[in-house]
Amino acid sequence: MKQTNGGFTLIELVVVIVILGILAAVAVPKFFDLSGEAETAAAQGVAGSLASASSVNFAAKKVGSASAITLNQANVCTSAILGPMMQGGIPTGFTLSGTGDCSGTAESVSCTVTKGTKTASAQVLCAR
Repeated sequence: MKQTNGGFTLIELVVVIVILGILAAVAVPKFFDLSGEAETAAAQGVAGSLASASSVNFAAKKVGSASAITLNQANVCTSAILGPMMQGGIPTGFTLSGTGDCSGTAESVSCTVTKGTKTASAQVLCAR
């Protein structure tokens, strides 16, 4: 009778460890690269929230709501002006910039949201 041992040989174990090492070497750099993409996504998320809040504020201003914020300043792309439109204001770590001029006839302006080195653009509707 032939006896079989149900275990693995040393060579099989070494091959599996080598394959796992190669997979880890390929996967680890991907995890380090995600921080930049996360900052970009965060800036885009805040820019989207700001654009949405601006649309709601514009609609509220059009129907005559007393809680609507008037946006008719020469430079509306500041946290002091746009922050109150968002619940909780502009999140910490984010800055607003741009030269959005709502004092003239412009219907909307573009403001830049910055998180670290990543930026995103938000369309803000002028509410007069």
